[in-house]
Amino acid sequence: MKSVRLEYPLGLLCRVFDVSRSGFYAALDRPPSQRAQDDERLKVAIKAAHVQTRETYGPLRLQPELVAQGFDAGRDRIVRLRRELGLRCKQKRKFKATTNSSHSFPVAPNLLEQSFAPTRPNEAWVSESPTVRPASVARPQGGEAA
Repeated sequence: MKSVRLEYPLGLLCRVFDVSRSGFYAALDRPPSQRAQDDERLKVAIKAAHVQTRETYGPLRLQPELVAQGFDAGRDRIVRLRRELGLRCKQKRKFKATTNSSHSFPVAPNLLEQSFAPTRPNEAWVSESPTVRPASVARPQGGEAA
């Protein structure tokens, strides 16, 4: 009723929700219940545990963490409070293969022939990036170009 109180007359809201005017005003002045107070404390603990666990723990794994901190709450209560807070776990991404081995492109020749012991500097280049493409793996035997 509080959220739509300014949009509709109070008499209409009281009739729709079957509440007396005096009951509505009494509820405004009433302090939060013990359960509402416990929920607020538990929300703070859930937020802290969510960050502490790198946003990966769901309610089943989060419950023992909260019990260890002194918050005895059931799984469904944790689910409800997490939903109210808008907290969700990071989902594990599905593996996606990025290599297409069945292509018709030419395969580079194996110039090293499994010989990983070069005899002189600049004889063999190694790279993990497919963008580094030297003109040839072995340098020519003649003089170096300046």
